[in-house]
Amino acid sequence: MVGSFRSHVWDPVLLISQIVSMQCTFYVCYGFWLVLIDLILDNPRVLDQVFKYECLEFGSSKGRTIVAVYVLNSLTCALGLWVAVGRAKQCTDFALTVHMLHLVACWAYNRQFPHTLSWWLVNIVCVALMTVLGEFLCMRSEMKAIPLSTAARSDL
Repeated sequence: MVGSFRSHVWDPVLLISQIVSMQCTFYVCYGFWLVLIDLILDNPRVLDQVFKYECLEFGSSKGRTIVAVYVLNSLTCALGLWVAVGRAKQCTDFALTVHMLHLVACWAYNRQFPHTLSWWLVNIVCVALMTVLGEFLCMRSEMKAIPLSTAARSDL
């Protein structure tokens, strides 16, 4: 593509590595936040906190804690989007992919499709939050001035 800023080449290895990187970022950061909050609040650490639908509820303090961990994880994963993806146009795609793969993992863990409204609300809000913050960070990087010469500027 002569004359274009970026050439768009289908690179499945890059795409798969970005998806794996974002999924690892999602679960590692979620685990970090969950363990940190559980240690502070002296809660038991169980795998149900990650995958069980009923754990995401607004009616109990433990449920609200897990919702807060989801929100913190969205903020951290937005940084992951900025590092691993780096393109504002692709932030929505990767945020949705991460949460869709999490849906599949939750579905396999619970052996039933998610049926709680709170689970859906929290995940939709977290996708939106992750996307908006990731796009903001990527756009700031994309909008930086591109130096046209390597010589030092003397008019500073």
